[in-house]
Amino acid sequence: MISMPLGGPAAPPVTVNDAKAHMRVTHDAEDALIGELIDAAGRFLTEDTGIALTDQDWRLSLSGAPSGPIALPRYPVASIIAVTVYDAEGAPALLDGGAYRLDFRCRPATLTFEPGTVPATTSGIEVDFRAGFGATAVEVPDTLRRAVMALVAHWYEFRAAYDAADQPVAIPMAYSRLVRAWRRIGV
Repeated sequence: MISMPLGGPAAPPVTVNDAKAHMRVTHDAEDALIGELIDAAGRFLTEDTGIALTDQDWRLSLSGAPSGPIALPRYPVASIIAVTVYDAEGAPALLDGGAYRLDFRCRPATLTFEPGTVPATTSGIEVDFRAGFGATAVEVPDTLRRAVMALVAHWYEFRAAYDAADQPVAIPMAYSRLVRAWRRIGV
């Protein structure tokens, strides 16, 4: 299985003004840098936890027919955009919504195909889905927004080069505490 984003998030998880207020930055000279740090912190949190903060489209590619439910690698899953099944010759066919069921009550969300809708000779499946809490930063849970701001503030403060012995902690403790309840836990 391979998952990849189909584009960037609908909006940054935190606005530049919110980050500046958090850091007590009153000038506009470094707004571009702060915006870049917000984007980097959002990507870091997404990879660290599997959570898509603001709406983002993803594609999950499988090399053959699934033997059971498919776990979607981002949370929360808002909707399935399209499911494409490739036959043995590689010809694509879109499945209609009645061919599968999405269970987004669990984490990870799972996609289950109705019996007989995916041939055993399938050469691949692509699942396009939308994940995220909503289209804007205000829909992102406050603890996750604050985790992003903790990273941004830390990276803003310690952006100069340090020797390994002098390097401050790369991930601030506040970030770790804020995302603790949101982390994926494997068995």
